[in-house]
Amino acid sequence: MRLPPTRHTAAAALSLTLCASAAAGTAGAEPVAHRTPAVEGSRPADTEPTARLAAESAGAELVARRATAAAAGTAGAEAAHAGKAHPAGGETGGLVFGACPGVEGLPGHVQCASLRVPIDYARPDGPQIHLTVSRVPATGEHGARRQGALVSNPGGPGASGMAFPLAAGLPEWRRVAAAYDFVGYAPRGVGRSAPLSCQDPAARKGPTQVPTDPSPAYKRQRVAAARAYARGCARRAGAALPYYTTLNNARDLHVLRAALGERRLTFMGGSYGTYLGAVYATLHPGHVRRMVLDSAVDPDPGRVWYRAQLGQVAAFERRWYDFRSWVARHHATYRLGTTPEAVQAAYERVRDALARTPAAGTVGTGELQAAYLQAAYYDDVWPDRAAALSAFLRGDPAELVRQAAPDPATAAEVENATAVYTAVLCNDAPWPGDWATWDRDHTELARTAPFEAWSNAFLNLPCAYWPVRERQRPVPVGARPAASLPRTLIVAAQRDGATPYRGALELQRRLGSEAALVTEVGAGSHGVVGGRNDCVDRHVERYLLTGDTSGWRVTCAPHPEPAPVSLDDRAASTSGATPRALLSPVV
Repeated sequence: MRLPPTRHTAAAALSLTLCASAAAGTAGAEPVAHRTPAVEGSRPADTEPTARLAAESAGAELVARRATAAAAGTAGAEAAHAGKAHPAGGETGGLVFGACPGVEGLPGHVQCASLRVPIDYARPDGPQIHLTVSRVPATGEHGARRQGALVSNPGGPGASGMAFPLAAGLPEWRRVAAAYDFVGYAPRGVGRSAPLSCQDPAARKGPTQVPTDPSPAYKRQRVAAARAYARGCARRAGAALPYYTTLNNARDLHVLRAALGERRLTFMGGSYGTYLGAVYATLHPGHVRRMVLDSAVDPDPGRVWYRAQLGQVAAFERRWYDFRSWVARHHATYRLGTTPEAVQAAYERVRDALARTPAAGTVGTGELQAAYLQAAYYDDVWPDRAAALSAFLRGDPAELVRQAAPDPATAAEVENATAVYTAVLCNDAPWPGDWATWDRDHTELARTAPFEAWSNAFLNLPCAYWPVRERQRPVPVGARPAASLPRTLIVAAQRDGATPYRGALELQRRLGSEAALVTEVGAGSHGVVGGRNDCVDRHVERYLLTGDTSGWRVTCAPHPEPAPVSLDDRAASTSGATPRALLSPVV
């Protein structure tokens, strides 16, 4: 899995940046030692795994019961007031909501709170961290009955959901927002939620040059960088490093549900958020009310996470082909060739030029790869990416620089996202610990899927040298009786590169007969829900409002492909600036 490149909106940047250039720029020099101050005194896992899991589970239940009691107390205090169902601020559901800190960059109608959870659930009264939470109360328009809180996790791991409440103001969410409080949060390690760091953000120097066919010397350089990055995570996180896991994210979600005063969870997860939701449903099926799982990660324990990476690379190659095919069909606009192969040749000419001389001194082949990986995630960026290639080959690099150059203002955010992504995936499961395995597998993969094979390998390579002694074993999603789990709704695009479609089929199989699947056939943009496809949105709205699904497996026609934008009009294109990016999941 990986986070896609940045997708900004006028309101917020929901999807944080993690891309090939970030991996290419990682390390050389080892970071200065730093220990996360918010969790001093925590300790690594040092007990027998089965006993520790039992202690962590018991601790999570204890913390959740305490949160439930606190929520009941604050609900009683609310009832003693003027009877307002949704005060503008103050206490609700065991959380004290009020004005959001300015650093969140959220408008005044969004409320914020802080949720305290233990860093180690085996020690529920041990060192604590605080997770940031955001909310917009249900509007109650047209007398809509309030159905509780809709909690969202946009994925990553490493992405913040703090901007999710802004989606309540989008037209396609008006009816759902009338019935639900929209609740977002920053998972542990993300943003202001006990932020995790593995290196100084300034350590990433650009431009970066990444060879298409890495030499043995370059591979040795990247192995050294991966080792240094893993050591940096250990130095900066200290004893807290083992506790950034999907299991702990699920436990935090359990406590958040209780603190909101909800007996059962209504949840919408995107990308990695689908895996988090599936793990939660496995651990706490009796506390699930409704779940929308958009762009499903394959939950097969045998594919978490190394084999999932290999499958993702092959799927990205298909989406890269889709982009090139679209560009070829619009040769009259972009003049990049009339076949996917001709478009590939044009891309390689740009790549070769940047390998010789980085554009504006900031965009090398690593930055180019990162920018065009976004085209494998979202087809709404295709017009901009094609226009940038065309302009560059005509002698104008400005558009490519605008789209691909790193933004120093987001460097700390990018580094934080990378650190959390790496820690969660490395802690979650065993990874091959010898470079020979990685080299063999990715050399073979690069023969048929060269676009992303090596950059994805180097991104995840710190997991081979991860300094946590006891790795988690993947949760066997669906291992508990499915009869206790209510209806869930899975949504997937058939040609999604970030979360290949087989993952949606596997997730439905594991969640059982009550799991419905809505497929957008023939489409591949990552993140289907929320303004891209009216058919999909109708299914999701119906489910959230009534609990009903339309059938075990139903299909929707693909959303329209983007229209080509001429070079003269490229400034009016919509790369990363569409309101629906508020709901774009991240992997």
